[in-house]
Amino acid sequence: MTEQAIQCTKCKTSLPSDFFNSGLQAACPGCGAATEVEVFPAFFREAARGTTGEAVLLEGEAGCFFHPQKKAVVHCDGCGRFLCGLCDCELHGKHYCPGCLETGRKKGRIQNLENQRTLYGGVALSLALLPLIMWPLTLVTAPIAIYIGVRYWNAPRSIVSSGRWASVAAIIIATLELAGWAALFISMRSS
Repeated sequence: MTEQAIQCTKCKTSLPSDFFNSGLQAACPGCGAATEVEVFPAFFREAARGTTGEAVLLEGEAGCFFHPQKKAVVHCDGCGRFLCGLCDCELHGKHYCPGCLETGRKKGRIQNLENQRTLYGGVALSLALLPLIMWPLTLVTAPIAIYIGVRYWNAPRSIVSSGRWASVAAIIIATLELAGWAALFISMRSS
């Protein structure tokens, strides 16, 4: 990439490379706005080119289903079609054509192809907090919130999640709710 690729967000003037990763704000040469530019080093590298696949040279060699002029290197584990290096989509040691990969994603046929996650910490926190509106429900939801918080403690979290704060908060709140119920029952028995 060139320095022409990064522009001021206000006036669209190209910023010089001495603005990049300096850690300081500098005035834009076009409009004078305070500008700080942080750029990943990969921004300056040339993009690697993908392989195009080998051409079929000998008669009788298998060709790709999608590109008959390209030599087949693997077969699709979903449909059995021969694939060139360009069409091969490897996932957990298995090879799929683009069609089977998309079908497997939509219909859930491919194991270990995860496209969504249940965030159990959020579920547990909701079970602990939402019933506070109608507090008698906490007698039922608090134990469930503790169970989910503890049971799914090691479940995969969201890619963008920063930690287990929701599970910890749910367990603490639900424990306090149960302690409140216990105190209520003890005070009712003693009176």
